[in-house]
Amino acid sequence: MDSNENLYNSKDQLRIVQESVAGKEITLAHVIGGPLPIVYQKLGLNPEIDYRASAIGIMNMTPPESAVIASDIAVKSGSVYLGFADRFSGTLIVTGEISEVTSALKEIVRYFHDELGYVTCPLTKR
Repeated sequence: MDSNENLYNSKDQLRIVQESVAGKEITLAHVIGGPLPIVYQKLGLNPEIDYRASAIGIMNMTPPESAVIASDIAVKSGSVYLGFADRFSGTLIVTGEISEVTSALKEIVRYFHDELGYVTCPLTKR
């Protein structure tokens, strides 16, 4: 019996260890322009919004605590509503008018790249 057969023998268990090493990066920065009301409802966001001129901005970053910094930048850089900020997953969701959400996400990406030395992805929009 060769060593490969031992790896897949039903009596033996194959143990895989995965390790996550947090880098300094923004892996997602996206603006959803004019989302349907059901998207807001399913995300638990503010239902008192003018959906025609609205947008949802979503970001993900590591280390996850970066979401705290990003949320501060977002609310200070424009008239946006902080829908969700999670320092454990690194997820940030902001809402507001399309131009305000876009400006807020651009400023977060710029600051993280230029001032904090993060690797950033491009801002996407749909």
